[in-house]
Parts: sequence; C-alpha cells; structure tokens
Amino acid sequence: MTATLEDIAARLGVLEDKEAIRALKARYLRACDLKEVEDVRDCFAPGKIRIAYQNFPEFDDRDAFVEIYRQMACNGGVYDIHHATNWQIDLAGPERATGKWSLNFRTILTGPRQVVRLAVEYDDVYEKRDGRWWIVETVSRVISMLTEQVNEDGSVTVLALAEPPAA
Repeated sequence: MTATLEDIAARLGVLEDKEAIRALKARYLRACDLKEVEDVRDCFAPGKIRIAYQNFPEFDDRDAFVEIYRQMACNGGVYDIHHATNWQIDLAGPERATGKWSLNFRTILTGPRQVVRLAVEYDDVYEKRDGRWWIVETVSRVISMLTEQVNEDGSVTVLALAEPPAA
C-alpha cells in the first residue's frame, strides 16, 4: 500500500503538533525552574483557563496563578527541578489535545534546610489558537512525597513520607 501525499502530510501534521505540545510543556517546566515569570505566564492561554494543582488553590486565569507562583517560588533560597516523563498526547482535532505527564519534582529550600520530592501526575488540555498551542487546563495530583530535613551536621532526617490517600 502506498501512502498518498495527503496521508503523509496529515501524519506529519500530527507529529508536528505533538512536538509543539511537548515543547510547550518543557518550556513551562523550565520557566518554573528558572523563575522566568513571564515565560510561565505565556504558556497559558489568555482568558479563562483552569489550573488545579493538588494542595494549591484553583485558578481560572493565568495572572492570578502567576502572582501566587511569584510569591512562593521566586524568592531566594527556593530551587526547583521539574522533570516530566512518560508523556501521552492525544489530538482531539486540529485545535484541541489532551496530555498526560509524570513529573519528578524536587525543591530545595535553603532557609528551613529542607528538600521536598514529589511524584506527580498531570492531566492537561491544550488548544491551538492562531497556529500556536496553549495550555488551557492543567490538573495535578500527588502520587508520593518525601520531605527531608538537612541538619547542621549534614545528616538528613525524614520529616514526611507519604503516599496518596486510598481512593
């Protein structure tokens, strides 16, 4: 069976859209790590959106979310690493897609001398507007957590070791 030029173009379009969404998510996570507030904002669509991260307030616009992000993460002594893996992107048409991601998150808090590690699952919704993909909904749930205290002598004490509540 020989693929037609239209078939090849359609398959290429799907690959390009999925790669653009992967790049968008990577840009968002990297901007969070580097405290690039305007880049964080620019990953979310203007207008009404949904950001529902477990253990945080829910937001319906990007500016309110970015202000809380700025207050919590953009202070000296807060160092984050977001590593997203296991992506699954499904196109629901030429201008809408969903995504699932596993996140390995770590934050180092130098003030209280703590390290927090989370395993997180994301469920996202993306929309393509004027040729560009945006995050329009993102929901996260924590799968597991480890909080460690780094003592003055360099030893580590586990403060919290948790798994998600039973469903």
